[in-house]
Amino acid sequence: MKLPEYSFVSKENKNNDFIQFFSSCSCISSTRRMCRGTVMSVPNSDTEQTKLLNTIEITLLMQTLNTLSTPEEKLGGLCKKYAELLEENRNAQKQMRVLQKKQTQLIQEKDQLRNEHSKAILARSKLESLCRELQRHNRTLKEDGVQCARLEEEKRKEVTSHFQVTLNDIQVQMEQHNERNANLRQENMELADKLKKLIEQYELREEHIDKVFKQKDLQQQLVDAKLHQAQALLKDSGDRHQKEKDFLLKEAAESQRMYELMKQQEVHLKQQLSLYTEKFEEFQNTLSKSNEVFTTFKQEMEKMTKKIKKLEKETTMYRSRWESSNKALLEMAEEKMLRDKDFESLQVKVQRLEKLCRALQIERNELSKKVQGVSTGVESKPETEMGSPSEATDSEEGSPVHQNSAETPRTACSPACHCAPDLEAETPREVCSAQD
Repeated sequence: MKLPEYSFVSKENKNNDFIQFFSSCSCISSTRRMCRGTVMSVPNSDTEQTKLLNTIEITLLMQTLNTLSTPEEKLGGLCKKYAELLEENRNAQKQMRVLQKKQTQLIQEKDQLRNEHSKAILARSKLESLCRELQRHNRTLKEDGVQCARLEEEKRKEVTSHFQVTLNDIQVQMEQHNERNANLRQENMELADKLKKLIEQYELREEHIDKVFKQKDLQQQLVDAKLHQAQALLKDSGDRHQKEKDFLLKEAAESQRMYELMKQQEVHLKQQLSLYTEKFEEFQNTLSKSNEVFTTFKQEMEKMTKKIKKLEKETTMYRSRWESSNKALLEMAEEKMLRDKDFESLQVKVQRLEKLCRALQIERNELSKKVQGVSTGVESKPETEMGSPSEATDSEEGSPVHQNSAETPRTACSPACHCAPDLEAETPREVCSAQD
């Protein structure tokens, strides 16, 4: 076996050659950047641009290698160049992973915003339809109120004209009962005020219930939009659902209590009405001679009964609404149970994927160990073949180069390989997300 004939050069000459090589490498990097700018400015295809860049880099590297004298220096320069390219490749892979993660996050945010936009459009259309219906209802109510006011005004005029004719006849008898009539009038006014208050309470209660239902609909839409983040927000969503359930139960209990209070008030009003009927009968006995006055009071009593019937209808209507709200509450509880089941199934799938990722990571570690063993075996062969003292001195001087070349089998893998050194620091969950 013939050993290659190397020219024995002093250490100072070698150092000068290395300095020249590193300066030429820096010149190569600067000229390569300039060449890239000129090639990118030329309107060619991507393949032609890459070919031009490769040819320019090869020629520049050959020129720098020709400046060196010994093949050992050339080998060291090549190893240094290879290490620089390897470092650039690692940085490019890191940047690519960061950009891929940012891309996935942006896609998820875009989907979430699109879903929220569509839901907002649906809610807006629903609100517009409800506003139109409310405007129509308000118009009809105004028209009915105007008509009723006109009818009441006409009836009132007729009754007053009729009373003025009859008052002259029964003025003597009515003077004795003026005080009683004043008391009755005051009680009637109190009754009217109480009825108005009841109506206002009913209207306020109805508005409050509508607001609660709207809030519940909006909260349900938010829960549907954030279902993809169920694993991270499991505790918060459970607490929120429990709070909403407690809130609705409290509202239902409050509505039940208000309903019972209204019922008691209705019973109280009926009792007062019975008292007024008794008083009216007494008044009828005293005014038995004036039949016309009795008929007018009878008409007023019929109006009062009609109003009471209207109030009873309204109470039945509110009762039906309360029952419908209870039904909606039960349906929402069933939907929550179904969503909890779906979430459990998703959690089982996530656990399976984590197991698969762990198994893949174990396989990757085994493969990386095998590759390291193969690389160490390949490195041990040239060391046994080299035995001259000149080679020993050269190996002592170029030891950092060999150290860099020992790292190449591990990092020279393809981008799809699982044995990259940067991937070892990742958690199983991140590996799974990258594979997905």
